[in-house]
Amino acid sequence: MILEAVMLQVKEGMEAEYEQAFRQASEIISSMAGYISHELQRCMEVKGKYLLLVKWETIEDHTVGFRQSEEYQEWKKQLHKFYDPFPTVEHFEQVTLKGF
Repeated sequence: MILEAVMLQVKEGMEAEYEQAFRQASEIISSMAGYISHELQRCMEVKGKYLLLVKWETIEDHTVGFRQSEEYQEWKKQLHKFYDPFPTVEHFEQVTLKGF
């Protein structure tokens, strides 16, 4: 399992509109092959700051299967207009700790 983590900064005054658009766009990502789950967290200290966490079966499910799909074009159309600056996407894998 791969965790995609994205820190998002939404343009000032667009937070409510963004959250509504994200709810609708969630249908897109959740329909993709290799998708496991996702969540959007709103920062309590910084207005307009969000953390998006998406779990994928493999990194390729995100970077190829989703990012190179027609569905991604619709995702971009619905959400990318809200971001300033444009976010950096990072991928993480779980560290296995013996004995825990």
